[in-house]
Amino acid sequence: MRSPVVVRASLWIALFALVARPGLPPVQAAEPEVEWKAGTAAVVITPDEMMWMAGYASRDKPAEGKVHDLNAKSLVLEDAAGARLAVVTLDLISIPRDVRNWLEAQVGRKYGLPPQALLVNASHTHCGPELRPNKVYLPTDRAEQCRAYLETLQQKLLEVVGKAIDDLSPVSLSYCHARAGFAMNRRTPMKNGFSNHPNPDGPVDHDVPVLQVAGPDKKLKALLFGYACHSTTLSFYQYCGDYSGFAQRNLEEAHPGVTALFVQGCGADQNPYPRGELELCRQHGRALSNGVEAALQTVARPVHGPLRTALGEVTLEFAEPPNREQLEEAAQSKNKWEKQHADVLLKELEESGKLCTSYSVPVQVVRFGSDLILVALPGETVVDYSLRFKSELAGPAVWVAGYSNDVFGYLPSFRVLEEGGYEGGGAMLYTSFPGPFAPSVEKLMVDKVHELAKKTETH
Repeated sequence: MRSPVVVRASLWIALFALVARPGLPPVQAAEPEVEWKAGTAAVVITPDEMMWMAGYASRDKPAEGKVHDLNAKSLVLEDAAGARLAVVTLDLISIPRDVRNWLEAQVGRKYGLPPQALLVNASHTHCGPELRPNKVYLPTDRAEQCRAYLETLQQKLLEVVGKAIDDLSPVSLSYCHARAGFAMNRRTPMKNGFSNHPNPDGPVDHDVPVLQVAGPDKKLKALLFGYACHSTTLSFYQYCGDYSGFAQRNLEEAHPGVTALFVQGCGADQNPYPRGELELCRQHGRALSNGVEAALQTVARPVHGPLRTALGEVTLEFAEPPNREQLEEAAQSKNKWEKQHADVLLKELEESGKLCTSYSVPVQVVRFGSDLILVALPGETVVDYSLRFKSELAGPAVWVAGYSNDVFGYLPSFRVLEEGGYEGGGAMLYTSFPGPFAPSVEKLMVDKVHELAKKTETH
């Protein structure tokens, strides 16, 4: 009988021979699951010529140069199941609905992205080109230039999404936030209503939300960040991204290789103060980039999947429009804007026999597992919406963006609508809409957001 020692030795020799036998594949460690992939890209969208500029009806000549280039950027995210989200940010005044619709169709056809997987946001800089040829203050001889720019822009937006998809690689996501304090409410109550004037007691949202995108080596790949403030530090005749343009540049210089993308929040009734000078614009850009850097110093929350997206339409109603007699009277006004607006509506009345009574807008909700909800609202959205959804959408962190997917004009809350003033309906004078929205505007928007948020819940 063999001794136990000999038996054990024989077993070890046999095991060694088995492991060392030539031709057997080496034992492979299991590949770690890739929870997220991300890709980024950027393209310059500064016009090649001096175009009429957007944002101020008082302008009386085209641009005369540039401070820095304007950009379109894209961040494409993909979860472990292959669901994608393409975020496109623009250093421009607006996203005309036609542009969103064209891009949505093209990325769907070419890259298989469904409509709810595309989010387009404009910084609303007032120092970019006018790209809305139907604006009443745009000289008619400039409308064709505007349309030509739009055609070029659309192709560049399709290109930047495609390049971001080609750049997809494994990443991790995390969320953090901090503060920046240069935004101030600009609706000041006066004897005869509300004036566009700094109001230190008005509602604000000073939050600076940040989505960090980092590679497997923990090196930052992208920073998606936001703030709720009008991009109106400047009103001169130079192309410039305003404070958010400087903030993006600051971050990309401080973090080489990083793509910094700015998402405009609900800043329709917020202005950067003080304002009016290029140096002040640089200072506000520094304040915002400092806010992002401060957020990066905090304990970030890991962001997990799955990625769920929802997109819907809500039909907003207008208040009772003026009748023909009222329009004909307004067409005789010495105020050129009242006259132009009345002329536009009279022409609509002649051609269609009636004025429009409603306008449909896109609303979008993106949910990152149980860690983050991103609400993307259309129009120039006032701060009340951000504050309300942060209160009502309980659970994960809530990020509310305005100026998304269709920037048609101001989107007031019920409070702002009742108070009146520029954001409450006065700005409609510079559009082809008949007048202010009906009191139902806020309820319709809020109900749609809650419906879409419910749809994105994971079970």
